[in-house]
Amino acid sequence: MSTMSAKIVHISIDRDWREVYDYASRPENMPSWASGLASGLTQDGEDWIAEGTLGSARVRFAPHNDFGVIDHWVTLESGLRVYNALRVVANGSGCEIMFTVLRLPGMTEEQFAADAAHVLRDLRTLKELMER
Repeated sequence: MSTMSAKIVHISIDRDWREVYDYASRPENMPSWASGLASGLTQDGEDWIAEGTLGSARVRFAPHNDFGVIDHWVTLESGLRVYNALRVVANGSGCEIMFTVLRLPGMTEEQFAADAAHVLRDLRTLKELMER
C-alpha cells in the first residue's frame, strides 16, 4: 500500500491539556463530543463496540498514558481497519487537540474534505464542552 494523503485537523482549547486528555480519552464521554459515536460505546473486553449507520464497529484505544495519546483502531464489519491518531498537546496554559485524517483508498477528494470537516466539527464541540 502506498502512503495515503493526510490532513491534520486541530483546534486550541483554553484548558489544561491533562484535563482535556482525561475527559476526551474516556470512551464513555466520547458520545458527548464525537458525533460518529453518538449512539454510545459498549465495552467488550479490551474493545468497545459502536453502532452506527455502517453497522457495528469495534474500537480499540491506546492505553491511558502520560503523553496525551488517544489513538484508536476502528474495525468495521466489512473487515476494514482504520487507524486514527488523536493527540492532546500542551500549548501554554491550554492545549491543542489534533486528529490526523487519512484519505482511504477509493475516497474522493470531496469525501476526504467532508471527513476532515466532520472531525473539525467534533473538535469544536469538545472545545465548547471543555471551556465551559
